[in-house]
Amino acid sequence: MPATDTVRLLITVRFEEAILERIRSASDRLEVLYHPAKQLGDVPEEAWTEAEILYTDGLLPDPTLAPKLRWVHVHTAGVDHVLGHPLFADKQIVCTNASGIHATNIAEYVFMMMLAFGHRLLALLSYQRERLWAEAERETSLVPLELRGSTLGIVGYGSIGREIAHVAQAFGMEVLAVKRNVRQPEDSGVNYVIPGTGDPEGVYFHRLYPPEALLSMVRECDFVVVTVPLTEATRGMIDAKVLAAMKPTAYLINVSRGDVVDEEALVRALQEGQIAGAALDVFSTEPLPAESPLWELPNAIISPHVAGNTTDYNEKAAHLFLENLKRYLAQEELLNRVDRARGY
Repeated sequence: MPATDTVRLLITVRFEEAILERIRSASDRLEVLYHPAKQLGDVPEEAWTEAEILYTDGLLPDPTLAPKLRWVHVHTAGVDHVLGHPLFADKQIVCTNASGIHATNIAEYVFMMMLAFGHRLLALLSYQRERLWAEAERETSLVPLELRGSTLGIVGYGSIGREIAHVAQAFGMEVLAVKRNVRQPEDSGVNYVIPGTGDPEGVYFHRLYPPEALLSMVRECDFVVVTVPLTEATRGMIDAKVLAAMKPTAYLINVSRGDVVDEEALVRALQEGQIAGAALDVFSTEPLPAESPLWELPNAIISPHVAGNTTDYNEKAAHLFLENLKRYLAQEELLNRVDRARGY
C-alpha cells in the first residue's frame, strides 16, 4: 500500500464527536465515512464500496458490496457472532477485536460475586427482607468463606483471566488456571493490555492446566470463573462432568458466553446441591427467558450481560483502535488479530 494512498475508514458504530475527531486527525491519508447503523440499508452503498477499513459492532456487508475491504475491527471482544460471515472467506481480510478493554471492570464484577457468595450476601438479604436478626441458631449460615486462602480456578487465561489473577494476589488467593498453551505462560505481546493491569509476564498463578486437565483443576477450587471465548472447542465445556467434579461448597461464575456452560446441567447441579451457587452474566438465550428455572434458584445470581459495561467503553475502544490504526497505516503487526482457525 503506497504511503500516499487515501485510506477510507467506514464506522458503523455510534461514537461521540470528540472521539470521531481524534480518529479523523490520526492521519492526513485517512478519510472517515461515519454512518452509525443497525442494518445494511442504513449505510450508503458507495460507503461499503469504498471502505478499506470497517469499524463495526457486528454489521457486515455481503462480500460483493465491499470489494476494497482489507481490515474489519469489531467493537466487542467476542467475535463468535461474526466469524461465520461470508466476508471472512477472503483470507486477505484481517479481523481484530476489542479484547483487553473490558479486563478491569469484568474482574471487579467477578470479585463482587465472589465476595457476595463468600460473605453470604444472599442469606443476609433474605434475613433483611424477613426482618430477622441472625440469632445463634442461624449464625453458622453466615460464617464466611474468606477469599484469603481460598483457591480460585480461572478457565481461560486471556486478558480478563490475567486481570482476575492480578487482583487475586491482593486477596491472598491461590490461583489455578486453564490455558490452551501451558508452555507459554507469558502474554504473546500482540494482545492489547491496559497499562499496569493483567499478568503479561505470567507470574500471578500457582499452577497452569491444559484444557484436558480441567476436571483435575476444578476439584481443587472454591471458585471457578469462566472467561474463555466461545468456539467449537469451548462450546459446552462446563458440562455435567465438570460440575460433578466441583466441590459441593464451590461457586461457578460465568462472564464468557452462555453456550460455554451446559445450562440444563447447571440447573440440575444447583437444584441438587452439587455446587453451592453460581453467578451468571451470560446465557445461551439472551434475554434469559422468563420461564428459565435459573430465575427462581435461591443459590443463583443473575445479571443481564452487563459485566463488560463501563462508562468509558467508547473511550477505551477508540484508544485501542487508534493504536491499531497507526500500526495499519505504518504496515505493522496489528494488536488483537483474530485467529480464525481458533475462533478468537
